[in-house]
Amino acid sequence: MAGNRQRALVRTESPGAPSNGLSRLGRKHIADIQRARMLAAMLQECAERGVANVAVAHVVGRSGVSRRTFYEVFEDREDCFLAAFEEALARAAAVVVPAFEQPGTWRSKTRAALTAFVEFVATDLAAGRLLIVESAAAGPGAREQRHNTIQQIIPIVDRGRTEAKAGADPPPLTAQGIVGGVLSVLHTRLAEEDPGDLLDLIGPLMGMIVLPYLGPATARKELKRPEPKRRVEPLPARRDPLRDLEMRLTYRTVRTLMAVAEQPGSSNRAVGARAGIPDQGQISKLLARLHNLGLIENTTAASARGEPNAWTLTTRGWEIHGAIAQQTVTA
Repeated sequence: MAGNRQRALVRTESPGAPSNGLSRLGRKHIADIQRARMLAAMLQECAERGVANVAVAHVVGRSGVSRRTFYEVFEDREDCFLAAFEEALARAAAVVVPAFEQPGTWRSKTRAALTAFVEFVATDLAAGRLLIVESAAAGPGAREQRHNTIQQIIPIVDRGRTEAKAGADPPPLTAQGIVGGVLSVLHTRLAEEDPGDLLDLIGPLMGMIVLPYLGPATARKELKRPEPKRRVEPLPARRDPLRDLEMRLTYRTVRTLMAVAEQPGSSNRAVGARAGIPDQGQISKLLARLHNLGLIENTTAASARGEPNAWTLTTRGWEIHGAIAQQTVTA
């Protein structure tokens, strides 16, 4: 299953395709972009419908890719959800792990990591709900990944036993109960339509975490500690910057757009050669489509009859080109 998620959509190049960077990397770039669009669509659909109500058709329709493309990247809906879960988990880990690795006591490191995670969830509610709420209701693959992640957190919480007060000897099962309790509290809040200010949970959750190890006095101190000064505003589910394009993102259309960007002022024939589309009828149709979408314009003077077209990107075309480049980098 993991192999399918990583498989690039590589097919045989068109005869006569140029051996430049666009030709060598074009298909992988577009495969990466398509994959990123489908993951963003899965995240958005889960946020709106709940994973139990999300079908492949919803992801395909929202991402603007074909059903065939979906199944070239993912085995099924669960495979796509698992990839979205792993992507959201990686983004959360990117802020939580560095927070915990800062020098300090177990208590200070734990608070820093918890604060980083709650701020992440509060900033991206869709990702937080997917990680905590939807993963519990997803298929066996996602539930297994969720379980494996929890199993990695438990030993970190269990380090509190090394700082426990003299005479306190909480059993190893304590850490498992703490992690389950924290997740239960977050699950309850995130399952609500309006979860409120999640940052107000940091003090109570820290009190719950330290109580068995450091005692009630320390737990009360954690409860009284002020919330982080930085207030965060929830973001909508991750938006696909290409969603408003009103076109299906295909290999040939993107290659044509890239070719015009690389060499502004090119004729139909020159664009086709650079894009690896030698058929003049096909390249003319693709250029006409991009022109109708307002992404390219012909800068040849209207009075210059017989002169070849000279295609350049419009302002909107450059915006789309930039969005494609950005998704290629971050995919």
